[in-house]
Amino acid sequence: MANRTKQLNGAITLPKQEYLRLKQQAQAYRSLATQLFELPLRDAVGEVVTDFRDTNLYVDEFLTDLEQGLRKSSYAKKYVHQTS
Repeated sequence: MANRTKQLNGAITLPKQEYLRLKQQAQAYRSLATQLFELPLRDAVGEVVTDFRDTNLYVDEFLTDLEQGLRKSSYAKKYVHQTS
């Protein structure tokens, strides 16, 4: 590849096919990284609150706040279709 690239004023030029291949790889990487690092919400809000309640470590006011916060969160709204 080094013999096919040219450097001009700090910019590197390369053949169109090489550019398209690199562009396709970058798009594939972005797509994979997005899916890999996205953490889907696994439990429904009600199940999370129930799990907290069952520990008997939290007062009702906290559990109410927790449930309201989870229901209002953009994260829960984004993944609501993935909860059971």
